[in-house]
Amino acid sequence: MTIGVLAMVGLSPERVAALTDAGYAVREGKKYANRMDAVREAANTARAVLTNGRGGLSADEMELLPKLQIICTVGAGYEAVDLNKARSRGIAVANSPDTNASAVADSAMMLLMAATRHVRQADRHVHAGAWQEQWRVDTPTISGKRLGILGLGTIGSKIAHRAADGFDMEVGYHNRKAVAGSPYRYFDNLVGLATWADFLICAAPGGAGTRHLVNADVLTALGPKGYLVNIGRGTVVDTAALIDALRSKRIGGAGLDVLEGEPAVPPILPELLKFDNVVITPHVSGRAPEARAAATAMILANLNAFFAGKPLPSRVS
Repeated sequence: MTIGVLAMVGLSPERVAALTDAGYAVREGKKYANRMDAVREAANTARAVLTNGRGGLSADEMELLPKLQIICTVGAGYEAVDLNKARSRGIAVANSPDTNASAVADSAMMLLMAATRHVRQADRHVHAGAWQEQWRVDTPTISGKRLGILGLGTIGSKIAHRAADGFDMEVGYHNRKAVAGSPYRYFDNLVGLATWADFLICAAPGGAGTRHLVNADVLTALGPKGYLVNIGRGTVVDTAALIDALRSKRIGGAGLDVLEGEPAVPPILPELLKFDNVVITPHVSGRAPEARAAATAMILANLNAFFAGKPLPSRVS
């Protein structure tokens, strides 16, 4: 007998095939007009839900799924899953940690270099028919500079490794507490880290505890030659404060893969696009074939373990 799985996120054909081959009957929620229609249609069949950190699964949605036994997120994040409701129902929650960490870390460094070297502005310059003689923008290097990292988890650690070993950067970080055994300098407050750093990369998870950690004070501390990169969650950065800092030239620029207002197109996007010193990608830093294959393997490992009555490889609740 197949096991019903409701996917609240888009799935590649390869992932659908892998789940089907493993004995799961996949209902793709993205094919419905809205989330609640998908949930209602799956009420009598869904024993598992696939979702992500931003979309999650609410208590109201769980109420409509009486047969639900396990929720798996396709990435590391699970902040929008109502864990209290899941616990009260005895629903297991698992995530897919580390599966896209390398891809995200690569993208963080890409965004940092694209922002500091003003790649977007240079590209537009060339498309307008101009060349080297008309280019008058100073574009600093990142090698040998100081990099601050907000959130030294798996992704943050991979960013630190790339920065220190690949670009000879001095690395500092801010967490709720110091990471045991870390070779990097710990700052117990974010303003202090931003004051010290030339560049600040946000790799922190979302949720109420990290909302607007990067505020006007942090951006001012980063300074007019400093650059901000965010590959964590859009809510970590106060977007209004960022726009004000860019407009007043209190920071040098930014590279952003995440924005407040997702998963819809953020309403603040047109304002950010006015700045030549801002590079934006549409929350795709973790998307790579290697990351997708690793996440599929982790999802299957969690589902297979759960329905076989075995411990989950990456249970979070």
